[in-house]
Amino acid sequence: MPDTKNDVENTRKFLKSRLLTDRASFHGYEDERQHIHDLLERTAEHGESNSALLLGPRGIGKTTLVTSVLAELYVKESFHRNSLIVYLNGSIHIDDRQALISATAQMNLENAVDGKVFGSFAENLAFLLECLKAGDRKKSKSVIFLLEEFDLFCSHHNQTLLYNLFDVAQSAQAPICVLGITARLDVIELLEKRVKSRFSHRQIFLLPNEDDFDGRLELFESLLKLPTEQELRKLDSTHPSISDSEVFNNEEFTLLRNLFNPKQFSIGSKWVTQWNRHIDKLVKNDAVQTVLRRIYDYDVLEGPFRMLLFELVGELDEVHPNITVESIQHLGENYESDDKLKLLMGLSVLEMCLIIAMKHHSEIYDREPFNFEMILTRFGKWANSSSSMMGIERPVVLKAFEHLKQLEFIALTTTGSLSKVQKEYQVHQLLLTHGQIHQAVQRMQLLPTEVSQWEQSSLV
Repeated sequence: MPDTKNDVENTRKFLKSRLLTDRASFHGYEDERQHIHDLLERTAEHGESNSALLLGPRGIGKTTLVTSVLAELYVKESFHRNSLIVYLNGSIHIDDRQALISATAQMNLENAVDGKVFGSFAENLAFLLECLKAGDRKKSKSVIFLLEEFDLFCSHHNQTLLYNLFDVAQSAQAPICVLGITARLDVIELLEKRVKSRFSHRQIFLLPNEDDFDGRLELFESLLKLPTEQELRKLDSTHPSISDSEVFNNEEFTLLRNLFNPKQFSIGSKWVTQWNRHIDKLVKNDAVQTVLRRIYDYDVLEGPFRMLLFELVGELDEVHPNITVESIQHLGENYESDDKLKLLMGLSVLEMCLIIAMKHHSEIYDREPFNFEMILTRFGKWANSSSSMMGIERPVVLKAFEHLKQLEFIALTTTGSLSKVQKEYQVHQLLLTHGQIHQAVQRMQLLPTEVSQWEQSSLV
């Protein structure tokens, strides 16, 4: 039993670490990855100057792709000896001056700067460019500029930094590679004309594949399976250990720090075999595939899917040592849950009746706006024929109507002044879909039968 307890705890730690820090392995987009790989390798080994943009929606893995390529290249002595990485983030380096100061520090040029006083931004920039231009291709060290949140650099004054970096790359004054990473697909339109003319217009798109559910099942399996002893021996090639001190001396370049190392965890071989068999059964289970299909239909990106699996792994303990079909179904229900639907199910019977009256009004008048008097009239017609809702006073109904307004199920449509309009005649619109109302009525407990029947009929 103690062994099982330790195995479960180590499995949870292993899977959490993999889901959060495994940036060295990248799934899919082989052509795009190879393109980036060749680009950086040619810059380091042959002194070629290049510029490119890596574009794709947030969470698709742009930074992970670059990190996996660098982790693979940094093992080669020819790469880390001949190249220098400067990492700039548009969210951190909010102007060109900060970016230049950071770049100077990352290029280990503080000693050259020491004692010098730069009177202006232009002088600082000229010094950096002079350092880049020093020497020819064979003698100069290649510099790779990684510009995260590239679109934010476009908002800097005159785009001076981008202009000079692209100018150096185009004119081959020094071997540099400028790689911009951004989620804005139209970022090329943000560049000024003079900057655009110096950019290579090499754009690499990472676009989600919406018809690859088999790939999602393989991802689910690969992320949750534990490595066997044979696989651990092969992991040296897929998860290389980077010991180069230059990576860790650069305080701002954190992408290659604390990479996932499977060999740090010790899990019993019997438990690994048992766990992997269980994951195989889960992948083949129809109910699990149904849940994963629904999640895939909502979001095809890998990043959010990893966070969902993180929630699933976090529930593992001694009492629940395995991921079950029920836990995956519960995860799917929480993922698809509608907050407004839960609020609707907590309403009183009177408030639900008013919602149903609004629904019927919307059906009959093609979602035309309404006021309290219209809804009260429609509700009153039905309440007179109802045994349970008869005789409710007007102030009580108005109070329920205002509560629905506070819950934001309805909203005012009038844009002008409301000071002269009585609240009973203020025009509102319904902020719920008919499907949400129908589901709430079906799931609501202790709701009178005549109310649920009224929801399905619009005769009254």
